[in-house]
Amino acid sequence: MRAIVLPRFGGPESFQAQDLPAPSPGPGQVLVRVVTSGTNPVDAKLRHDGTWAGLKPPVVLGYDASGVVEQVGPGVTDFKAGDEVFYTPEIFGNPLGTYAELNVVGVDIVARKPPSLSHEEAAAVPLAGGTAWDAVVRRLQVRVGETVLIHGGAGGVGTFAVQIAKAVGARVLATSGPANLELLRKLGADVAIDYQQEDVPKRVLRETDGQGVDAVFDTVGRNIIPSIPVTRRHGRLATILDVVGDVSGLYPRNQTLHGVFLDRERRRLEELSVLLERRQVRPVVAEVLPLERVGDAHRRLDSGHGRGKVVLTVSKP
Repeated sequence: MRAIVLPRFGGPESFQAQDLPAPSPGPGQVLVRVVTSGTNPVDAKLRHDGTWAGLKPPVVLGYDASGVVEQVGPGVTDFKAGDEVFYTPEIFGNPLGTYAELNVVGVDIVARKPPSLSHEEAAAVPLAGGTAWDAVVRRLQVRVGETVLIHGGAGGVGTFAVQIAKAVGARVLATSGPANLELLRKLGADVAIDYQQEDVPKRVLRETDGQGVDAVFDTVGRNIIPSIPVTRRHGRLATILDVVGDVSGLYPRNQTLHGVFLDRERRRLEELSVLLERRQVRPVVAEVLPLERVGDAHRRLDSGHGRGKVVLTVSKP
């Protein structure tokens, strides 16, 4: 099978196209022909140094896929050859990701691709969309009528978080650079804040009549500490990155801080698919590139800026 291999940890120029032996599904697994693979910031972190996730080069990265089941392993009855599926494979200790034409994955983390989505759109969903779903719905438990602040609303996870928060009935304040403010409004944000030009905490207090928000989701890092004073008492905060600084301000305000790292499971994708099929949530695909241009996708990831997701075309549907 055709694959893009990382022979050593390093920069975006490190990737090499290689022909690898095709894998076979074991018990409880399916073999998927990957049509498209999404790219995520974690891909770039692992490319730089994946030892924290138990990876040792040579390794095939890639942690989003939309594709077609080629073969099912022993004991699998949920799927059959020809079924269209999407999923995000495990990261830890997984040497064969989705930057390859074929991928073996446990059937318990695979879901049927929403019919309304193309493969390009579907590959942009599982990791980023699942992370946003976990943060907004499961951890922060945002409710109708609450106000939510989303830092980095134009990024891969942020674009989903804005839409999910709106779908559950919240008022959404979201931050981005000036180039993406209109995108935030199109996604449903009630208030779009330019973090480069505005004092975000002051704007939040002004927009909430000095009361603060009920919940905060930081998708870019460095925003939890300054968000504590603009979160209501008994409010909730969540982040997908490390918190640097003094969090003692949480305690006198009886606030809860959640660290969010996505656990893989089918149910989450099925829950998210309900909103996808209702078109209450749609993936933002910024660019579709051939698999051989994975280095260009990683340069975009390294920049830390941009909107939505870059998706790689791996094989024909």
